[in-house]
Amino acid sequence: MNDHESNTNSLVMTSLIICIILIGTILFRIPVPMTQGYVHLGDAMIYMGVFVLGKRKGALAAGLGSALADILGGYAVWAPWSLVIKALMAFAAGMFLHICLKHKSKFTLPILVAGMVVGGMIMTSGYLLAEYVMYGNMGTALLGVPWNIGQFVVGIIISLSLSSVLQLTSLQRFFKWRV
Repeated sequence: MNDHESNTNSLVMTSLIICIILIGTILFRIPVPMTQGYVHLGDAMIYMGVFVLGKRKGALAAGLGSALADILGGYAVWAPWSLVIKALMAFAAGMFLHICLKHKSKFTLPILVAGMVVGGMIMTSGYLLAEYVMYGNMGTALLGVPWNIGQFVVGIIISLSLSSVLQLTSLQRFFKWRV
């Protein structure tokens, strides 16, 4: 595969993951009664994107897909926050994945899960800060924390289930084309 084909493949895969994150976020929304937000399956798609794209491109796809979902889903005010928070979430999870792939013999499911939990905690903390800034009230911001934790935990379970079904646990074959 030459450089042009590799760049094209990378662009197409990243764009596809952005769309998958967008769809997972918009189509599977459950409104949260005590806040103005919602929970969704976008986090599962973010983790899947990190499995396929790695930490850098996975973070780009996570940020853009989530921000686009906010814009298209009627929550445009959240788009800048989601862009940064979801990108950081994906990058953190991708760092653990990178460590697992770098040290093949030390690859364990707990390390991968730990990376996703760290990413989820970054997301939860990021939205806590965002809600505090936007609402000006820590009590209101704290109402979203359990929902965000539940969302990323469900995301971990779904992404691991899908990865095993799609045989993404042998991740290295997906990284052959990655730059």
